[in-house]
Amino acid sequence: MVREKIQIRKIDNTAARQVTFSKRRRGLFKKAAELSVLCDADVALIVFSSTGKLFEFCSSSMKQILEKHSAHSKNLEKQDQPSLDLNLDNNKASLKKQVTEASLQLRQMRGEALESLTVEELQQLEKKLEAGLSRVLGRKDAHFTEQINTLQEKALRLAKENLKLRENVLEITGMGKEQAVGDRENVANEDGQTSESVTNASSHSGGGPPECDDSSDTSLKLGLPYC
Repeated sequence: MVREKIQIRKIDNTAARQVTFSKRRRGLFKKAAELSVLCDADVALIVFSSTGKLFEFCSSSMKQILEKHSAHSKNLEKQDQPSLDLNLDNNKASLKKQVTEASLQLRQMRGEALESLTVEELQQLEKKLEAGLSRVLGRKDAHFTEQINTLQEKALRLAKENLKLRENVLEITGMGKEQAVGDRENVANEDGQTSESVTNASSHSGGGPPECDDSSDTSLKLGLPYC
């Protein structure tokens, strides 16, 4: 009778899943024991069930096999480490070479260490210096232009402020003159009125002593008799 092939997926039924786990675990441990005996290999199996229960199998000692596994892992890490160190050394050497070349180029642009350069290299260096000098001069001119524009704007602003202050001073001075003229006119009018009143008084008196009117006589009659 042909055995049906079951589909490899999680068994939903809990009881059927537990039965299958027990059967497959015993079969797995049996195969591991056969592998250990037939091939003289150290075999260790660790299995945790869905409930967290531990099942293990080892052909010799579980502790020794685990220590051997840990030592082997460390050896693998040490084997990978030289490759990393080699990459770091290569990167360091490359960076050092770039720094050396850049330093040499900088010295040559300052006019140093030119003995090893050929005529063509000197011409190329000259072109680089001319291009750099052109950029420097262009930047300097642009900077000067910016400063000139800033100073012109500042001068224009100061001129406007000066003109405004001058207008304010002229306005204040004009108001003062008008007030002074008005005060002089008022003083002149008051002086004229005073002199006119004095003239009228003099003309009425005729230059002599003032005469007593009837009221004065009456007051004298009402007083005590003369002695």
